[in-house]
Amino acid sequence: MGTPDFAVPSLEALLSSGNQVVGVVCQPDRPKGRGHQVVAPPVKLVAERAGIPVLQPLKIRTPEFLQSVSSWQPDVIAVAAYGRILHTPILQLPPMGCVNVHGSLLPKYRGAAPVQWAVINGETETGITTMLMDEGMDTGAMLLQEKLEILPDDTSGTLAPRLAALGGRLLIETLARLKAATLVPTKQDDQQATMAPLLKKEDGLIDWTLSAASLTNRVRGLSPWPGAYTFLGVERWNIWKVVLQGTAITDTPGTIVAVTKQSIVVATGDGLLEIWEIQTANSKRMAVAQFLAGHRVTVGQQLGPPPMTLVE
Repeated sequence: MGTPDFAVPSLEALLSSGNQVVGVVCQPDRPKGRGHQVVAPPVKLVAERAGIPVLQPLKIRTPEFLQSVSSWQPDVIAVAAYGRILHTPILQLPPMGCVNVHGSLLPKYRGAAPVQWAVINGETETGITTMLMDEGMDTGAMLLQEKLEILPDDTSGTLAPRLAALGGRLLIETLARLKAATLVPTKQDDQQATMAPLLKKEDGLIDWTLSAASLTNRVRGLSPWPGAYTFLGVERWNIWKVVLQGTAITDTPGTIVAVTKQSIVVATGDGLLEIWEIQTANSKRMAVAQFLAGHRVTVGQQLGPPPMTLVE
């Protein structure tokens, strides 16, 4: 059971491991992009190429779905970024349980966006945890865990594929050791738990009163989705790459304090931040040097939230 790119290495690892994959469950096809074309989830494409039956239920708490999965008679259900919380009848169906591949070092970063929040919070390492699922949000007993370094220039977009590949490898090791009865589940310490809630588009709006260091991590963690953004008047700027500058400043946060050939320097709540890559409405992502060739940006201009819309 899995849906996005993150789940693909787990499925591919299963397919090449000698385990028999009897079926795949993923989210329904959905519209995507500006053209709103209906697109199949990455996991579905891999399953279809391998000739594996695929279920894409709109609702999973139905007798019909339970019957469909039961008919496959699974020994174990492997789950990686499926996107739905499983209820007791599904969790109790396979004799070996439901094994989840989670993108954090549990009990830290339970939830839907562990990769993004680890980067946003400036962590220097994260990892994969495999666990036996229960009805809680990533609260089940842990099976295996392996650490992975977060590089200084990592975004969530560059970190996620490395974690996904690690997840596929750890899943196969977990299943082998479960079958050999050499793996003892470890209860999570709930007191050490932190949450990684699902990100929303509005979470991308930059709060310039935060420190430059915090904003650097936030831009990295929000890339590629939902993306960090700010406004110059009514013009929206998507910010894709920034560089921390440690100079002490007294300017109002969000004030443009310098414009160089390759960057726009902005005051924050603590320190300066250089914008190096930017994207405006109906344009592609570009280096600031390219952006400045066609846009006038001056010292003293103020970045921030969009202007308030007056309602009569």
